[in-house]
Amino acid sequence: MSSIRLSWLAVPVLNTLFQIFIKRGAEDMGETGGMWHRLACALQSHWVLAAIAVEVICFFLWMNILSELDLSKAFPLSAVSYVLVIASGWLIFGEPIVTLQVIGSILILTGVWLIAIAEKGDGKTRPAPPQMLERDDRHAATRSL
Repeated sequence: MSSIRLSWLAVPVLNTLFQIFIKRGAEDMGETGGMWHRLACALQSHWVLAAIAVEVICFFLWMNILSELDLSKAFPLSAVSYVLVIASGWLIFGEPIVTLQVIGSILILTGVWLIAIAEKGDGKTRPAPPQMLERDDRHAATRSL
């Protein structure tokens, strides 16, 4: 499996880990104290620090993905995180899952799949907007110098 495909899988998983770690950190902090007290508690929480580390890693993976894929193909992948967060909430925090969440998750996964295979679809492509063609022409001219 190519490294870009592993990155595709890693982004929703890391986004889900971020949410889990932030939830744990929020639970540990409680609701007492003012903003500065809560900020100090957050910066001392190993859960919050883990969340920040995961988010930094995810940022660099995301930058790598965006350098190799069209935004319209890459971004829908992040929606898989919604499904993973629902499943994690149930598994880790004992949160209930209702029928509409299951239906919504199936629709999300179906939509992500349809977007992913769209390039293989009907073969009909639309030309880039004129302003994008001009920009690409300028970049091509400067690269040939």
